[in-house]
Amino acid sequence: MKKSIGMEDHSKQEAGKRRNFTFRINIFFFVTFFLFSVLIVQLANLQFVKGKELLDEKTKLNSMANPIPPIRGNIFDRESVPLAYTVPVQSLYFRIEQQQPKDEVIVLANKLAKTFADYGRDGEPPLTAEEIIKEMDVGYDLNGADTEKRPSYNSVPRRIKTDLSNNEMAYILEHRDELKWIEISEESIRTYDPTKPVAVQLVGYMRPYSQARESKNGLAFYQDKTNTSGYMDTEYVGYDGIEFMYQKELRGTNGTKTYPVNALNKIIGQAEVTPPSKGNNLYLTINKDIQTITEKAITDHLAYLKSPAVRNDPYVGRGKNAVAGYAVAMEVETGKVVAMASMPDYDPKVWAGGIKTNAQYLEIQPFINNGTITTAYPNYPTAEERNRHPTSIVYVGSVIKPLSVLIGLKEGLFGVGTRYNDTGTFYYGKDNNAKLSNSDGKVNGYIDATEAIRVSSNTFMSAMIGYELHRQKGEKAAEIWDSYMAKFGMGVLTETGLRNESPGISEYLTNKKESLQQRMVFASWGQNEKYTTMQLAQYATTLATRGERLKPLLVDKIQTYNGDPVQAFNDKVVLDKTEFPKEYWDAIFKGMAQVKVSGFEDFKYTLARKTGTSTQRVAGNKEVDNAVFIAFAPMDKPKLAVAVVVPEGGYGAYGAAPIARKIFDAYDYYYGLDGVPKKSADASGQGPDGAAGSAGNKQR
Repeated sequence: MKKSIGMEDHSKQEAGKRRNFTFRINIFFFVTFFLFSVLIVQLANLQFVKGKELLDEKTKLNSMANPIPPIRGNIFDRESVPLAYTVPVQSLYFRIEQQQPKDEVIVLANKLAKTFADYGRDGEPPLTAEEIIKEMDVGYDLNGADTEKRPSYNSVPRRIKTDLSNNEMAYILEHRDELKWIEISEESIRTYDPTKPVAVQLVGYMRPYSQARESKNGLAFYQDKTNTSGYMDTEYVGYDGIEFMYQKELRGTNGTKTYPVNALNKIIGQAEVTPPSKGNNLYLTINKDIQTITEKAITDHLAYLKSPAVRNDPYVGRGKNAVAGYAVAMEVETGKVVAMASMPDYDPKVWAGGIKTNAQYLEIQPFINNGTITTAYPNYPTAEERNRHPTSIVYVGSVIKPLSVLIGLKEGLFGVGTRYNDTGTFYYGKDNNAKLSNSDGKVNGYIDATEAIRVSSNTFMSAMIGYELHRQKGEKAAEIWDSYMAKFGMGVLTETGLRNESPGISEYLTNKKESLQQRMVFASWGQNEKYTTMQLAQYATTLATRGERLKPLLVDKIQTYNGDPVQAFNDKVVLDKTEFPKEYWDAIFKGMAQVKVSGFEDFKYTLARKTGTSTQRVAGNKEVDNAVFIAFAPMDKPKLAVAVVVPEGGYGAYGAAPIARKIFDAYDYYYGLDGVPKKSADASGQGPDGAAGSAGNKQR
């Protein structure tokens, strides 16, 4: 009995175990089925619901679009002669890819250096292996040692060299299996007249965008990201002159080069290219031929002033230390600038390859600035020597006298017929203990305003205008004087739009070391105001228009790259207008027509002109004379106004006027001072003679 009960209990235990096992198996299969079902649902969701989104994300993560710099528009003169233009070139790039052994990259750098040395253009310094590995931006040097600069991105190819020679290209293409990770791409670079670039400072220059946007030495325009969407570090952008002023119009829009990349953003295949679009073309107001003649006139005259033939001449020889000259010619009827010369100049192609050393920059530094609108320094080897000589912005001297007379007449300080006894000396100051004299102490006797301009009387201007304005107006004298200066374009920006334009220096406002009376006395004959050549050209134009201050126009029209019109600048822009009675104008023009000047003895048009010799103290107590000249012609129906400044040029009649004569002759030849171009009647085809003599009437 006991045995059967034990067997029954064992059977029950076995049955219980089987039930538990079956339950666990069922639970296992249920959980497995549930997880499998969840997986199937998730896969279905990924495939059918999120498939397109994930595919787009996959594409996004596995391609990288890099901008291609656009093709920059060209810059022409007003007769469609190219001044700065874009040409296609072949550039060599290096790609950073996955699994690039250091030793192989270093070998590649050395091979490229040898290629450039063997097949580069004659006279072109080849890139060294050290320079090449630096441009590769791989984060190590030729010895494999890590550099401080690590590559910040991998997907953008590094430009190694621009403008490959045909021989370099042929060798690289022939050996491309050996030269891994490189590619040749067509780009565009800026180039200039291959014979002799003209209007260099006006046209301006370009620099890489990476430098243009630097926080320390860059430009605010490029530091503002709203202006530079799509710009890439390696593209060149306008940095000065017209190139900068019209950067947006010239640039065009980017293309793209899209590379497939892996998860590490390293390139793993060939690129797809969308070409860039082209920028607009600019047509400037300057005429290349007149500009070239102007530049040559300055350099030739500087050489003449130093020549043994005139070195000891008491008049011409005073300009023997001159090393630079500046000239602007402006059309009176339109405000268009036909010539703007800052000489000496330089070859702007030096910027194309980048200024790599400080020595390179110092070689061109004296010539970079446009001395007609801003401060340009003379070309001397040291800063100490440069400080012994005037910059491009000098005292205007006696060219201010026509305006001085207008101010005196307008303010009622004297009348057109009022006569003053010019004894050659004028005393002023609290106890009349200060005096000044005419040039060479000349005594002119009784003269009126017209004669005062003709003989360039310092004493008339001082006694009848500077001194008298202060006596009658007191503390307001300088303010009144300054308001007239501004209306004629001095002490204010001329509004050319060029970068770094200077408003000049109005020392009658700023030089508080001198009494106001003394400041006004000296200001009346141009010895207390320093203005640019562009300001003097605008001033001369304002005289010629009898009171209309015109905006200097530098661009004639804008067209698309294919020649379709975008914008034209045909109408003059009047910035200010000042009314004076006709008899006032007639009085000053009569005097200007009689000013004695060298170089215009056989000039066939009536010429209103004024010479100036501004005395300037530099380097302590050393005094130098600067030659200044303004003129416009014909006087009855003015077509062209000219201003010339030659620092240390001596007398304006000899150091500056002969340059202006050649400018007038050039304009007459190509456009006609009477409206009839003389070029059409020139059977010789040799161009304008423009030879202005350097002897003649002596006028300071």
